[in-house]
Order: sequence, then C-alpha cells, then structure tokens
Amino acid sequence: MDERLKTDSGLAGDFSTEALCRRILERHRSTIRVQKTHVAVKKLSLIVDAMLDLSNKQGFHATSLRDLSKASGVSMGGLYSYFDSKTTLLTMILNEVLDTVTRVLGQEPPDMMKDPAAHLGWLIETHIRLTEVMQPWFVFAYMEAKSFPEPARRMAVDSEAATEKIFADVLKRGAAAGHFRIEGPDLAAALIKPLLQDWYVKRAKYRKRGTSIEQYIAAVRQLLASAFEASPR
Repeated sequence: MDERLKTDSGLAGDFSTEALCRRILERHRSTIRVQKTHVAVKKLSLIVDAMLDLSNKQGFHATSLRDLSKASGVSMGGLYSYFDSKTTLLTMILNEVLDTVTRVLGQEPPDMMKDPAAHLGWLIETHIRLTEVMQPWFVFAYMEAKSFPEPARRMAVDSEAATEKIFADVLKRGAAAGHFRIEGPDLAAALIKPLLQDWYVKRAKYRKRGTSIEQYIAAVRQLLASAFEASPR
C-alpha cells in the first residue's frame, strides 16, 4: 500500500461519521439553519446514523421522519433545521458517497500512472478498504437504489458508472501499453464492480467463512491479474 494510507483502515483521511457529516455540512451550508458547526455536525451525525440503521432494518421508503426523530433523538423541528424532506437527506448521503469514492480513487500515487497493473491493484484494494470503513453508507446506496425517487436513482446509477469509468480508464491504458491482454475494457470494468460490491453487501457470507479483508483483497487481485495476464503487485 502507498505509505500515505496510514489510518487503521488502511486509508489516508478521516472517514468517521462526524468527518463525513462535516463535509455534508460544508456542501449544504446555505440551507442548513444550525449556525454552530460543532452542534450541527454532532446532530447531523446522529440523524445520518439513525437513517442508515433504520433503512437497513425496515427500508428507506418505510422510514418516516417521525421514526427518524425517535431513533436519532432529534425533534421533528430539529430535523427540519437540516433538510426540508427525507428526499433531501437521501441526496445529502448519496452525494457524500459519490464524492468520497471519486476523491479517494483519484488520489493514486504519482508513480502508479506508469504501471497500469499496479494501479489496478491499488484501485481494488483502496475501493474495498473504503467500503469497509463506510459500509453502512455503501450498503444504503446499493440496497435502497430501486426505491429511491427518480433523481436519486439516477444519482446512484451515475455513481456506479463513475466508478466503472475509473477502472475502465486504467484497463484501457494498460491494454494500449501492452500490460493487459483484454478486449472490451468497459465491459471488464462493469464485471469488476460486483466483485467490489460483494464484500460489503454479503458481509455475513465472508464472516461465516472466516475470510479477512486482506484475504479478500488478495483473492480479487489474483483473480483479475490472472484474467488480464498481469502479475499481482
């Protein structure tokens, strides 16, 4: 791993709920009516954690603002200080997932651009570790996508397409340089995505098997290296 990836999760940066909600606050400062940053971040963290938990248990569509108020401990009036509807909260969460994935996967070490095989391995490991540390956020975006209102559903689709493009671009660069023998890099990138999703969507299956995140990363890298005739780095 790049030496910049130095937190316990293996990633550089803070991916705690409070850190993610601080970024949400910055992005929506013009509409969130709570002025004190530390208060706003603390309450927004309670709200988001409660929404992710409720959605996992009963689904986003079935979760009412009254349910959210009770679970988060924030009054109904307090909720409306942060967003005007449940759909707006949904958009806040999805935007943060999309922004974080794009930002983190775009922070590859400079020397990776010279070695597509190493870059592909880095992307695989970084994506899996990111979904590990943000698992409730990614599960929410994946499991609830079909029940999202149309604009949010489009946002979720665009997020998946953006991730696929990052992988496809590396595959194309590797194929052009002779590092990979591959036809249809766009399709290959689309097939990689389910391998990345399986780790956070089917966590219980891998826990039952005793599969660690390191083992899973190594297995995916080995599989793709063999498929594209590139040695694992």
